[in-house]
Amino acid sequence: MKRPLIFAYSLASYGLFFVTFLYSIGFIGNFWVPVSIDSTPTLPLGQALLIDLGLLAVFAIQHSGMARPGFKRWLTRYIPEAAERSTYVLMSTVAMAALMAFWQPLGGIVWSVQTEGWATALVALYMASWALLLYATFLINHFDLFGLRQAWYAMRGKETPALSFVTPALYRVVRHPIYVGWLGIFWFTPTMTVTHLLMAVGTTVYILGAIKLEERDLEAAHPEYRQYKRKVPALVPSLSRRLTANAEVQAA
Repeated sequence: MKRPLIFAYSLASYGLFFVTFLYSIGFIGNFWVPVSIDSTPTLPLGQALLIDLGLLAVFAIQHSGMARPGFKRWLTRYIPEAAERSTYVLMSTVAMAALMAFWQPLGGIVWSVQTEGWATALVALYMASWALLLYATFLINHFDLFGLRQAWYAMRGKETPALSFVTPALYRVVRHPIYVGWLGIFWFTPTMTVTHLLMAVGTTVYILGAIKLEERDLEAAHPEYRQYKRKVPALVPSLSRRLTANAEVQAA
């Protein structure tokens, strides 16, 4: 693959991701989009449940499986290393788009907040969770995380410099602010349906498992991560456990 094609491929993957990202806000929040997580059920409960569980499983396997070092080594036998991360982004986008396209509402209400003020607060927290997720990616290097940095260096004929091990801002009080954002996205809702609860529980289970896999890889790649892990909690922020301003860690 020629270097300009790698960069074009990276831009296209990122563009598709961003469109899907924006659509996801409306899909999970039940606004803006024609079909959302809580649209009218059309299939029998058992059939719909099996489809949804299958979609969640496919997303989890793809998202974590392709992030493992062993899979990356295998993949780069067939595609340029500079395109590996963009391929991961593209496949993750396809998995998320498929989940939204084929998701089957189940119906049923678990809770519904009737007080306007509390409902507005939950919607605000939902939107803030999306903002947190996006902000956290920029803290550690948004463009590397989505493959653009690697493709840019490849187009210039240069090797991509390794990122330093840093703990900027939020990463000094919680190890996984991106996952904190995801948890808020799925749990902050004024109306929790059975459908929404299934996705919230499924993604929470996935996140807890993904943290263990990611941290195993991080400890293997960065021995200093063990000390960081002892000092900073994974998901519940602790302002009393701050690393020094000069301490550094690169989060996955």
